[in-house]
Amino acid sequence: MPFILGAIILIILGIIVANVRIVPQADAFVIERLGSYYTTWENGLHVKIPIIDRVAKKVTLKESVVDFPPQPVITKDNVTMQIDTVVFYRIVNPKLYTYGVERPMMAIENLTATTLRNIIGDMELDSTLTSRDIINSKITEILDVATDAWGIKINRVELKNIMPPKEIQDSMEKQMKAERERREKILQAEGEKKSAILVAEGEKESAILRADAIKESKIRTAEGEAEAILKIQEATAKGIQMINEANPSAAVINIKALEAFEKAADGKATKIIIPSEIQGIAGLAAGITEAVKDSK
Repeated sequence: MPFILGAIILIILGIIVANVRIVPQADAFVIERLGSYYTTWENGLHVKIPIIDRVAKKVTLKESVVDFPPQPVITKDNVTMQIDTVVFYRIVNPKLYTYGVERPMMAIENLTATTLRNIIGDMELDSTLTSRDIINSKITEILDVATDAWGIKINRVELKNIMPPKEIQDSMEKQMKAERERREKILQAEGEKKSAILVAEGEKESAILRADAIKESKIRTAEGEAEAILKIQEATAKGIQMINEANPSAAVINIKALEAFEKAADGKATKIIIPSEIQGIAGLAAGITEAVKDSK
């Protein structure tokens, strides 16, 4: 009897242990009781009733990412492109996620494709290529509203690749190449223009500096000549003043005049008029010279 009781206790403990569930962080378990939704277990230790309760679905509450394959879309100007999308979502209601829709990821993929076609259908090719942010915002807004009933929160949608047809890609590449060449020519022309302006400005400044140098040189030369003339005049005036102060006799003045005429005679003049006073002095000087020679 004790053996049977012990076995029963072990069986009961085994059943209890087998029905103990530990829910990890950021996970949730959807529990059904007799086939109907009963509760949602969050992280922690839980025990379900054997046979009556069952774990209907294990749901992760972390943000997830799903990358959908390229979808064909047609623009307003009838260009067919391939666009693939990346959806970032998070489950906020495990019950609605479990019972709201069959195969939620397929539902989101189809909803994304139809929404993308509607948005791109109202845009031309150029707008599609340059309006990624606008398209992303519109898709995110529409999907977020549509998936509320499924317990899913769409955080954002990103267009991963936009692939136009091959011929349009070639045309765009040629256009971009032509645009790059145009910009290069413009930059080159602007560079040459700036270089010519700098050279002209340099020549202008150089000419101004040369003119200023010549002007300064002439000014200094004129100032030097004026100063020299002034010095000569001052010296002459001073000499005259000294002569006047010395009160020289007439004989001294006549002798000085004779010396001046002697220097003038050494020049190229062919005719010199000598005053009578000086002639007398000259004769007297000649006589004295002869007398000196005879005495010798």
